[in-house]
Amino acid sequence: MNRRETIKQLALALPAIRFRNDLTRLFRNQTIISDEPITTGLFKPTWDSLAQYKTLDWFRDAKFGIWAHWGPQCQPEAGDWYARGMYQEGSRQYKYHLEKYGHPSKFGFKDVINEWKAEKWNPDELVGLYKKAGARYFFAMANHHDNFDNYDSKYQKNWNATKLGPKKDVIGGWVRAARANDLPFGVSVHASHTWSWLEPSQLTDKNNVAFDGNVTRQQGKGKWWDGLDPQELYAQQHPLSVGAEKPSSIHKQWEWGNGASVPSAAYCRKFLNRTLDLINHYNPDLLYFDDTVLPFHPINDIGLQIAAHFYNHNMKRHGGRLEAVLNGKVLDEAQRKCMVWDVERGHSNKIEPFVWQTDTCIGDWHYNRDVYDKDRYKTAKTVVHTLVDVVSKNGNLLLNIPVRGDGSIDEKERQVVAGITDWMQQYSDCIYDTRPWKIFGEGPALEGAAAPVAQGFNEGKDKPFTAEDVRFTTKKDRLYAILMGKPSGETVVIKSLATDSAYHPKAITNVSVAGSNQKLAFTRKADGLHVTIPDRLANDTALPLQIV
Repeated sequence: MNRRETIKQLALALPAIRFRNDLTRLFRNQTIISDEPITTGLFKPTWDSLAQYKTLDWFRDAKFGIWAHWGPQCQPEAGDWYARGMYQEGSRQYKYHLEKYGHPSKFGFKDVINEWKAEKWNPDELVGLYKKAGARYFFAMANHHDNFDNYDSKYQKNWNATKLGPKKDVIGGWVRAARANDLPFGVSVHASHTWSWLEPSQLTDKNNVAFDGNVTRQQGKGKWWDGLDPQELYAQQHPLSVGAEKPSSIHKQWEWGNGASVPSAAYCRKFLNRTLDLINHYNPDLLYFDDTVLPFHPINDIGLQIAAHFYNHNMKRHGGRLEAVLNGKVLDEAQRKCMVWDVERGHSNKIEPFVWQTDTCIGDWHYNRDVYDKDRYKTAKTVVHTLVDVVSKNGNLLLNIPVRGDGSIDEKERQVVAGITDWMQQYSDCIYDTRPWKIFGEGPALEGAAAPVAQGFNEGKDKPFTAEDVRFTTKKDRLYAILMGKPSGETVVIKSLATDSAYHPKAITNVSVAGSNQKLAFTRKADGLHVTIPDRLANDTALPLQIV
């Protein structure tokens, strides 16, 4: 009896949730063998070996990156997780899909891909714009949970952007633009979860009309996708996870437990091959996984294999020096020694011992026209405040600027980027190449600050910043005190720099506006450092003071 038949017999014999849990135990820690070459070297696919990693100075110094989280789900311009939401009857995206495209039994996500043409995409212009705004590295999305590869993929050879949709090598275009602008280039990989994430496509509507999640090559005769097998994209010919009909169920199953359908070895091997091919072909400097810890953790060692290969491959390219950065989410303290911890849409309330990164977006991850219409983009001021706060806590900011289906960004997004540009060109000295001070800050926003949460999603839950809130960074012999707003009067008081401050016992001889030679009058008193700031120098966003 082969493996598939064994699983079928288990499925018949066990209740669904027990079946899933037994499968998780059965296939946990299985080793998947790749077909794509793996580079061997200093790093082995074990946690002990990966712990040799040391965060690179170039990444610590860079502080700010911009991301194009762009793929076929941006084509409908209806927001995040469209390829899942369009199959969830009653949802906003389901209703939108019915009105725009028709019923998902006839017009599924495969057909959305066919609509995506990227006719206005100009990667050189966009990456140049982002570099001008102060980005020191650039990310592009290689694939999302929709399983479509945005590159010339050897192992997803039919469902990729060179063959369908725009018929362009999207990652190739981005990497050329990044290299031309002398920016380290990163790719984000999200496709490990397609197996369970696209399960709503297997369901039916209230009238028992099946969606297109189980269509096969044979059903494409005479259609635009004649000769293509949608199962290479959807990967849905498997038993459903427990609760697959519930929109929120996947969040509890993200680590492949709680009744999640466990991916087959063939599915996992294909993901491994695709990711190794991506690394081998495009040579990214940074790699981001949208997984808990690493892909398929803890059911197999694929993530460890990819991490070791990525580091070794990078070292081979750089003559034995490691220049690579790997981002993982929901890491414990030991795992944070092996890669850079990423916190999605969140922050910490302390100076972290290891360099970390928050990734966030000015709108939805995938372009959403509703955000544009209702003026719901983050402001440049909000972005700058996030950057300053994160940097003061030993972190970097990765910011997504949503890209429209046609490959352009809208004029409101350009206004946000322009605002970031204006601030960074004047004040970035307090950001780049800095390190945390003894404390990260002071002020009323610290009262009731959100606790650090590994999964993130705590941004916007603290008190808003005011001019009484200060964040600190250091560089060589300079201390930067960054005022998070425009003072109500001409004098500000920085309490942490009082005469008897244990944080700064030595004398203060000069206070000036960072990035300029404009000296400011100051007096150091028992209640703090009093600095006079003429109204003409005040900044509504944030004003960095340089203190020596």
